[in-house]
Amino acid sequence: MSIKVRYFASLKESVGRSEDSLEFAGLTTVSDVWCRANPNKPLPSNSLAAVNMDYVELDSAVKDGDEVAFFPPVTGG
Repeated sequence: MSIKVRYFASLKESVGRSEDSLEFAGLTTVSDVWCRANPNKPLPSNSLAAVNMDYVELDSAVKDGDEVAFFPPVTGG
């Protein structure tokens, strides 16, 4: 199964790229996608994730062809 991964704002700077394309053999979650794409870098706490432009929890399932996006924690002012 093919998954497109996108990174935004400071996460893009932190991982050093704006996107990845990953292949998975079976069912996976948003958290698994992060771990596979960034094996030595924990996802910063309070980060947001979206699947196909809808915000989701990290344990949400991902299927073939999905786009998973990661956003840094949001601060206001």
